[in-house]
Amino acid sequence: MKRFFGSHDPSADGFPVSRTDQEWRERLDPGQFNVLRKHGTERAGSSALNAEKRPGTFRCAGCDKPLFETGAKFESHTGWPSFTQSLQGAVATTEDRSLFMSRTEVHCADCGGHLGHVFPDGPRPTGLRYCMNGVAMMFQPEDA
Repeated sequence: MKRFFGSHDPSADGFPVSRTDQEWRERLDPGQFNVLRKHGTERAGSSALNAEKRPGTFRCAGCDKPLFETGAKFESHTGWPSFTQSLQGAVATTEDRSLFMSRTEVHCADCGGHLGHVFPDGPRPTGLRYCMNGVAMMFQPEDA
């Protein structure tokens, strides 16, 4: 898993998918732009992806990279889609020291878009809880 530490500016990290701020604004809706490019957080319980249970793949809304499979999704009762693991090579992490605490921020490995955070309080088999912003992802059903 690719890791970055310290101050994080996705546009400066040399990700395979790179766009200017203006290009991102044209590609993403305002909510997606706020979360993916400005490290925002959607309101808890606001994403339709919380209830998504069909077999399929959760993909980055910024670059369409496959991130998580439905089989890794679980109900965390946090108000955000949660997963026990990402697909191999799908995400990168950074240390997030905002809000007077230290957390591990999760980014798309291809475009650097902010997805959410990962915490060590998830269920087996990994013990991890990838707490993701639904607006940062799209869902592709297996039968599509």
